[in-house]
Amino acid sequence: MELRTTFSITPSQKKITYDEPVIFIGSCFATLMGQRFEAGHLPVCINPSGTVYNPVSVSNTLDMITGKTTCTGKDLFNNNGTWLSFNHYTDFSSDDPEKLLKNINDRSRKANEILSEAGFLFITFGTARIYRLNETGKIVSNCHKLPAKYFTHDLLGVNDIVDIWNLQLDELKSLFPGLQVVFTISPVRHWKDGAHGNQVSKSVLFLAVEELLKHPSKPAYFPAYELVMDDLRDYRFYDEDMLHPSSSAADYIWNAFTDCYFNHETRDLYKEILKITKAVKHRIHSASGRSIREFAATMLKRINDILSRKPSIDFDSETKYFHDLHNI
Repeated sequence: MELRTTFSITPSQKKITYDEPVIFIGSCFATLMGQRFEAGHLPVCINPSGTVYNPVSVSNTLDMITGKTTCTGKDLFNNNGTWLSFNHYTDFSSDDPEKLLKNINDRSRKANEILSEAGFLFITFGTARIYRLNETGKIVSNCHKLPAKYFTHDLLGVNDIVDIWNLQLDELKSLFPGLQVVFTISPVRHWKDGAHGNQVSKSVLFLAVEELLKHPSKPAYFPAYELVMDDLRDYRFYDEDMLHPSSSAADYIWNAFTDCYFNHETRDLYKEILKITKAVKHRIHSASGRSIREFAATMLKRINDILSRKPSIDFDSETKYFHDLHNI
């Protein structure tokens, strides 16, 4: 008896390799997947404006990356001595506005360099609900815990999202003709909107993405939401807050993701590198000096073997760690 509703995912014809970077922009789910890339030293850029949840803010992030807009002093505000931007996550903050501007614009320029070489751009929408700053009417990416009276809460319509993103896809196709855009809907539930409110928001996102998949640039869709909601479909696959996927659910989604986008060469190399990056975090207990040196020598040999095949991979920190360990 089959006790789960599983479904197949058509493998992507275009594959992710170690030769082309990948960019993830969107909700915290995009960050979660991007961190898996970092662990395997796959070339990746994750949320260059910090975590963003709604489709307008994701589009605004791309506008800054492509140079369509830039961040100036007018885009910053001071809150109790800390300078912040409504277009960026709280990671972007400083007591010096000039340092903050430099950090923001440097990150955008770096992301533009990566995007110009990228093979894939993964877009994760988390919610269709937005906050407008009453003073300007602009949609913000983050309210930075300011009082609710400064904002108006609203729900984007399907056409609002489609209109913005059809133009964005036109722009991306013009600037980066070889780029594959992939949409996903975050499986993280926005419970502060209530059970019904969360479902309404996700439904708007699904309908919008369905329309965007008709764009001439042929964007794709990866069913992260469905893997959690329709395949796993059990609270044991949620974290303690009962809203975010658990680590085992993230593993399950990652396996489906790699089945879809990795070829055998990428998958095998990723597994080799992951053993090395995990070994750096391994705590060594009551081992003899000789066994530690042997372990370090083995890891250094693995690193050199990989570098002989892929010299572009940055193993500087791991090499230093194992060299230091070998000299204990």
